[in-house]
Amino acid sequence: MNPAGIAGGRAAAGPVLPVRGGLDRVALALVVAGLLALYVPLLWDWSAGAWSIETQGHELLVMAIAAWLVWRRREELLALPDRPALLATTLVFAAALGCYLLGRLLGVFRLELLSIILLPAALVLCFKGWAGLRTIWFALFFLLFTVPLPFSLVLTITGPMKTAVSAVGVQLLQWVGYPVGRTGVIITIGQYQLLVNEACAGLQTMFVLEAMGLLYTNLMNHQSLLRNALLAMLVVPVAFLANVVRVVSLTLITYHFGDAAGQGFLHGFAGMVLFMVALVLVIAVDGLLGRVLPAPREAR
Repeated sequence: MNPAGIAGGRAAAGPVLPVRGGLDRVALALVVAGLLALYVPLLWDWSAGAWSIETQGHELLVMAIAAWLVWRRREELLALPDRPALLATTLVFAAALGCYLLGRLLGVFRLELLSIILLPAALVLCFKGWAGLRTIWFALFFLLFTVPLPFSLVLTITGPMKTAVSAVGVQLLQWVGYPVGRTGVIITIGQYQLLVNEACAGLQTMFVLEAMGLLYTNLMNHQSLLRNALLAMLVVPVAFLANVVRVVSLTLITYHFGDAAGQGFLHGFAGMVLFMVALVLVIAVDGLLGRVLPAPREAR
């Protein structure tokens, strides 16, 4: 073959790339259209308050963080070879579609939210296989924190948690000399009485703080598996201490500034303090673990 023939062959092969790109854009548009058709009604019901009793208000933030986690690793994901896991894709997609349809028909909000986790997993398996799923597994796992805990479980566990938080908070205030007492989850300080509710010391609050702690652990990405595991487990007592700080703060605000201050803007601000305190405690615990645990050996 002469050089002209080779050049001609290459020239003929060149225009194929735009056609392939066009097909890719069509496939992407179909996927996006399908996702919108499925989940716009869900988000509409959500915004209309159809599940206001079950949701806690942090779910959209969790979804946004999960999307950012995927975007953060997009180059690594796109660089993977296209090796679809067809059987796994079929099974996971069927599970996602089943959860969505059953949740939509029966009005079970948790099933619809589970489909939000399963459907992206099926898409990744379809295009990038198991390697792609391993790349973004934490983002999909993080989406579990959008699923509200069963109300019966919340009621069962929240009661003892509120009692424990109230008891520790009152004991701390008594140690520094405040005129404070407690009857169950009702705190009396001076002429005021405060009821420790679910928002101040409930299981859902602990649930959100655990999500924040796990996100911090993932972003730090320590080489020590033991350090990561211990940090994830220690988020639970950290969240408990943060709840104690919030209850103590609200009690002191009410005692010094009155009931209106305790139930007004400063009540919401105490919720922000809760998350800031939890974050500071998680960072402190992480630093302590870094000092106590031996440094991982580098692979030779």
